[in-house]
This record gives sequence, C-alpha cells and structure tokens, in this order.
Amino acid sequence: QKCIPVPEEKNNKVPPWLFCGIHCDNYRQDDERHHRGTGEGHSAGAASLPAPLASRCYSHGRVETDEEFDAGWVTYFSKPDIDAWELRKGMNTLIGYDLVPEAKIVDSALRACRRLNDLASAIRILEAVQDKAGPHKEIYPYLIQELQPTLSELGVSTPEQLGMDKL
Repeated sequence: QKCIPVPEEKNNKVPPWLFCGIHCDNYRQDDERHHRGTGEGHSAGAASLPAPLASRCYSHGRVETDEEFDAGWVTYFSKPDIDAWELRKGMNTLIGYDLVPEAKIVDSALRACRRLNDLASAIRILEAVQDKAGPHKEIYPYLIQELQPTLSELGVSTPEQLGMDKL
C-alpha cells in the first residue's frame, strides 16, 4: 500500500497527513519523510507526483424528502414521554439547520412545551424561529398566522404581545 505523496514545495503549509489516501499504521508524526515516499513500505520515487485534487465522498444513499424531514421532527416532538432536555436538544438541533422550521414542526414543539408546562421554552421557541427568519420579514408573520390557533388553544403569547420586541 502506498501513501499519496506530499508535493515538494518549500512553503507547503498543508500538514503532510492530509495527503495520505489510506490509513497508515506506521506513520510517525515527527517524520514527514514517511509521506514523501521515503518511508518503509512506500515507493521512493513517488515524491515527484503532483498533489491530488480535493474530493468529497458523498453518500449515494437515499435522500430524505422535505415531507419526511418534517414528519420526523413532528414525531420527535409528539413523543408523550419527551422531557425538557430532549425538547431543548431537539430545538437546538433543528435551529442549527440552515432552514426555518415549518409551522407544523413548531406547532408540535409548542404542544410538547405545554405537556411539560414550560411556558418559557415555548416563548423561546418563537424567539428562535423569529431569529432564524432573519432578514426575510415575511416568514415570521406567516408562521405566527399559521400558529395562531395553536397559540390561542395553548394560551401562549407571542414575544411581541409580551412586549419583548421593545427591549
């Protein structure tokens, strides 16, 4: 088995282990020559090869659809035995994605807050959704409009109704 060689450049700032195309059990961090083709079990003349192009290995598996994504989060927040930690963990994970959650996901999360009697988390969820909408000023009012029946049913006020937008 051979390692992919590091290019012979004087100002090479890339760590030598980055170019190793295979796992190499006899790599010694203090000996960069190992990856330059002079180490044991490697070809000595490989140092003149060009550096490989970066490539990414993406999964060729099935891609989750938007409906499946939404259904998975609705199911997560609809668990009857969800606890406060799982609620916060789920919301932190969801908010970490590059998207604004759909109204049905937020609805499910708000209902989980009600099951836990956690009004503070419900309001924090609304604040997080507002923050995720960012500069797109039409998204948050649309979500509040879609969530209004749920908010009324659960007795949850929006941050604007509580005056938190003026702080």
